[in-house]
Amino acid sequence: MTTARLPLFPLNSVLFPGLVLPLNVFEERYRAMMRELLTTDESEPRRFAVVAIRDGREVAPTAPGMPDPTAVLEKGPAAGFGPDPIQAFHRVGCVADAASIRERADGSFEVMATGTRRVKLLSVDAKGPFLMAELEYVDEQPGEGSGALAEGVLRAFRAYQKRLAGARERSLTTGAELPDDPTVVSYLVAAAAILDTPAKQRLLQAPDTATRLREELKLLRSETAVLRHLPSLPATDLTRAPTSPN
Repeated sequence: MTTARLPLFPLNSVLFPGLVLPLNVFEERYRAMMRELLTTDESEPRRFAVVAIRDGREVAPTAPGMPDPTAVLEKGPAAGFGPDPIQAFHRVGCVADAASIRERADGSFEVMATGTRRVKLLSVDAKGPFLMAELEYVDEQPGEGSGALAEGVLRAFRAYQKRLAGARERSLTTGAELPDDPTVVSYLVAAAAILDTPAKQRLLQAPDTATRLREELKLLRSETAVLRHLPSLPATDLTRAPTSPN
């Protein structure tokens, strides 16, 4: 079992290996994390772990609100996550490697990171200025028939993407741009498909590539059938996640 101890960045979205993750970092706990990562030599990876938040919250309250304007605001690295923070998070996440961390004049940060590999969350330490996690790396197994499944998923994904793009064929990704490796295919499709966080989390934590591809095939066919009855929608961006405010 290979373990690591890394800063923990909870989000209300799922990060997959290979997915580009832009972050707008403004909360002090995450600013402190970025300042710490900047102390790492540029020749070394600046790594942190991303996990999805179970209830969808990723930002602690920063001002009194309704219904009690006098409520005392939570502070600290675990603010908003309860007395036992690990219970607020999904247990399988992804390591992110920050390619660029740029500090703005107001002290916030603009970060561009990329998901690298899956991890299982073992414990969370909230004693410092930001959350730290003990993690176990999760190896990716191909599973039986992953190659043939990947071909089927790519066909279904093209049909799904065509429905998203409507008649604007020029906005579609060409077959030459799509990967051949079944695991890469599985993560690309999981990241690109318009699914809610629980569905994406199930795909991330699938026990092997073949299982993930089978689930994606069912989801793509179902979503494509729904899209037949909806107006044309713009094509989704395949390589970047929406900027996450934090």
